[in-house]
Amino acid sequence: MAKLDGKVAVVTGGSRGIGAAIARRLAADGAHVAITYSGNAETAEAAVAAVRAHGVEGMALRADAADADAVKAIVPQVVDRFGRLDILVNNAGILVLAPLEDCTDEDFERIVAVNIRAVFLASRAAAKVMEDGGRIITIGSVNGDRMPFPGGALYAMSKAAVAALTKGWARDLGPRGITVTCVQPGPIDTDMNPASGDFAEMMTPMIALGRYGTPDEVAALVAFLASLESANITGRDLANRLQDVA
Repeated sequence: MAKLDGKVAVVTGGSRGIGAAIARRLAADGAHVAITYSGNAETAEAAVAAVRAHGVEGMALRADAADADAVKAIVPQVVDRFGRLDILVNNAGILVLAPLEDCTDEDFERIVAVNIRAVFLASRAAAKVMEDGGRIITIGSVNGDRMPFPGGALYAMSKAAVAALTKGWARDLGPRGITVTCVQPGPIDTDMNPASGDFAEMMTPMIALGRYGTPDEVAALVAFLASLESANITGRDLANRLQDVA
């Protein structure tokens, strides 16, 4: 038996990048997987096909993480389809880069809506339906506790917030055996932040391993946190740390 056989997982923002890698890995470990996406239906269906290739069920739900009503509807739709929910991976997120003088009200409101409010809404809904022993995992960022370049304050704020929520929710849900964790990767090679170009040239020398990580490496950690092997790990943020910046 695969270690997640019979489990049902939701991966928000699961149509590409880190989210798609997580969906594939959870499926490979035996879980039925629902993903959410906000834009490209064709990309989302390709991600679902990759899930189903592992012999499990998959589904795609269109849900913009900035839309509170859409986020609230995710868990009920998954439970209606699969009858249960065991694992929630809060992966959907956006990046806003601008110095303080140039940040707009809209920048602030949108990053709070997508990177913080959506995590709260999905996690609250999941906690209400999960059986004891469930898993809530949020993809944060190393920037939640370290910001080595200018213009990243709003993004850092949002990732620090979900790390703090993780600690509080671990206390709330601990009596039910539901673990709550936050994965805080450093730079990961995705289409949003490729391991090439000017930004990568600046960041790579600051990474302890001297290279960008891969989506599959993040997915491997998420799969561990979703499994029974991690039953004694909660309220923690787990990170690939950037080196100190001179």
